[in-house]
Amino acid sequence: MSSSPSRDLQTFPNPKPERPYEIRFDCPEFTCLCPVTGQPDFATIRIRYVAAEKCVELKSLKLYLWSFRNEGAFHEAVTNRILDDLVNLIAPRFMEVEGDFMVRGGIRTIVTARHGRLPE
Repeated sequence: MSSSPSRDLQTFPNPKPERPYEIRFDCPEFTCLCPVTGQPDFATIRIRYVAAEKCVELKSLKLYLWSFRNEGAFHEAVTNRILDDLVNLIAPRFMEVEGDFMVRGGIRTIVTARHGRLPE
């Protein structure tokens, strides 16, 4: 597998698809560019999901998130794009992506996008 930015997300079979269990990732080194000023925006991306048949492979997720580093994106757009790409990839029972962006101009932005519902 490559060690440069890539949008090529990979999967592996869920080892326990009959059990609804939660998987969480904290990605504290996310960077994209402000589409207005071109300055870097730094964030922690938090992903939690309940897998169905597939899980996302972590190195590919790391390279995927890295691919946003030189791309201009509003916080709301990039958070929703990450959710959409992951949902399209693994079709989870539930997924939540939170973009927790560092303070810029005195404002901290947290965007949360969800797909599905948590199983009971």
